[in-house]
Amino acid sequence: MTDFSNATTHNESLHPYRCMFDEDFKYILLPVSYGVVFVVGLVLNVVTLYVILVQRHSWKSSTIYMFNLTVCDTMYILTLPFLIYYYADENDWPFGEPLCKLIRFLFYTNLYGSILFLCCISLHRFLGICYPMHSLRWASTRRARLVSAGVWAVVVLVQAPVLYFSRTRDRGPADRTCYDTTSEELFDSFMAYSMAVSVLLFALPFMVVMVCYGLMVRKLLEPPHMMAAAADANAARSRQKSVKMIIIVLAVFMLCFLPFHLTRSLYYSFRYLDEQISCTQLEASSIAYKVTRPLASANSCMDPVLYFMAGQGFRRNITKKSKYRHTEKIKTMSTPM
Repeated sequence: MTDFSNATTHNESLHPYRCMFDEDFKYILLPVSYGVVFVVGLVLNVVTLYVILVQRHSWKSSTIYMFNLTVCDTMYILTLPFLIYYYADENDWPFGEPLCKLIRFLFYTNLYGSILFLCCISLHRFLGICYPMHSLRWASTRRARLVSAGVWAVVVLVQAPVLYFSRTRDRGPADRTCYDTTSEELFDSFMAYSMAVSVLLFALPFMVVMVCYGLMVRKLLEPPHMMAAAADANAARSRQKSVKMIIIVLAVFMLCFLPFHLTRSLYYSFRYLDEQISCTQLEASSIAYKVTRPLASANSCMDPVLYFMAGQGFRRNITKKSKYRHTEKIKTMSTPM
């Protein structure tokens, strides 16, 4: 999805790179995939926000992290209509440079915010499973609020350079590009920044998640101690929830974030090396990067599943509301006119 990629006979070249290849497929792939993510993701995240806010008087640490994750996903989704229009109109940005900078900033801020809050949720579950006594002190709601504020501060600070690198360029009197990366003269600096962000906000959280889940799996495979039947049932439910969370979060990282970061890093590296890379290799890396971009967006549709599958709050609140409405309906019908 890099916006200074080489043009074909269908697109005017914006730079002097030697390779030329066709990228017209992105004008169908990106608007369609972003459109699906926008509709499905918006519905799922709005419902999740509603249910979380309904139980706001009984929030736990995990609820605080899930709320912030859902806010990230919702804000991310709200940037998609601008990008849908942009790519459907074949890279013509009519909204001006300030909004271009803002959309790119929000897009990546909320993407990496989602990664960090998934990491927080994983660490919280890890403490509860492997160090239950320590978790009573470290997993308080007050600490969860402080950690959440810290995550937002880190993400905004690290993504602030996007406001500098993101720019527009006029290709004609009514044809303007909104760079996803930056202009070609700043690309070397942008690449160094992008690699640093990938390590800090993706690779490190991903390693933390993998280590936590490895230790959690080892703990969950240990034979349970002798305990009362009620305690045994609670432990079984906790184990089941933990296993579901491990599967969902790993799926999000493996299917959504990992392919995107690998192909993006490969494409940027090939673009940086330029003369040392064949045009075939450069084109293949460009296509792979653009194909994995919708996968990164799909995480905003998968995260609400984490709340639904790995937590009981969602279903408990839905069930409670259904019973309440059913009871109120019976009362209304039985009241004499």
